[in-house]
Amino acid sequence: MTVRHPAERSRHGRGPFEHLAEAASNFTGSPLFYLICTLLVAAFVIVHALGLPLSAQLAAGDAMTAVTLLLIALLKNSERRAEHAIQRKLDAIASAVLEQLQGEKRQAEEDLEQAIGLEEKT
Repeated sequence: MTVRHPAERSRHGRGPFEHLAEAASNFTGSPLFYLICTLLVAAFVIVHALGLPLSAQLAAGDAMTAVTLLLIALLKNSERRAEHAIQRKLDAIASAVLEQLQGEKRQAEEDLEQAIGLEEKT
């Protein structure tokens, strides 16, 4: 099994995981998620401050660990997709500049327009 770049995993646009990762990334950047995390940390502190049973302390710690692991996976996926998009745009710019310097007009200009999303603006 080969592991491919997240941006290259789906041949026809984004797959279900990419849509889920984007929606989760949008949610984790919201004030609601910040509030949930603040409440989770407060619950963790309260459980320890009150000296509740070890099972309650472990549950609070496990919840924080689970949220942390999920956030790491989402951040990494988002980072890789952004990295791939930037590299694609840089490659298209470099190709278009090279063609312009050589006095030719070929595929690179179309690739550049596609990479920067000019067709979406019209």
